[in-house]
Amino acid sequence: MIRYSLVCAGRHEFEAWFGSSGAFDAQRAAGHVACPICGSLEVEKALMAPSITTGRKGSEGRAEQTSPAHGPDRKQMIEAMKKVRNQLIANADYVGDRFAEEARKIHYEEAEKRGIYGQATPEEARGLIEEGVSFAPLPVLPDDAN
Repeated sequence: MIRYSLVCAGRHEFEAWFGSSGAFDAQRAAGHVACPICGSLEVEKALMAPSITTGRKGSEGRAEQTSPAHGPDRKQMIEAMKKVRNQLIANADYVGDRFAEEARKIHYEEAEKRGIYGQATPEEARGLIEEGVSFAPLPVLPDDAN
């Protein structure tokens, strides 16, 4: 897994995990990488902090390296993100590929206000953004399938 620091056209900075550099490129090209703050699909890689040498020798005699994404708190961070995502899912209705339709109904008060989750095409997501419908993608974690 690889963690990228990302930035959207609105200059919002966020991080996301991908199976590889190619997975990021493919997901972005398919419109599956969106800013969690504004929903923009115009997302680019931002500058990233380098790994830091700790000065200790690892099991193979080489200097250990660490980064915030690979440090001792990584597992706890991922578990906390899983809890947040699971809480969101547990308290929302799954609407599948009808997400955009249901989000609009809720936004325009044609349906009961409630949490929902599902899938939307890039075009549907852009349309929701243009209409001012608030939504955000669920967090993608390192052990999620691409």
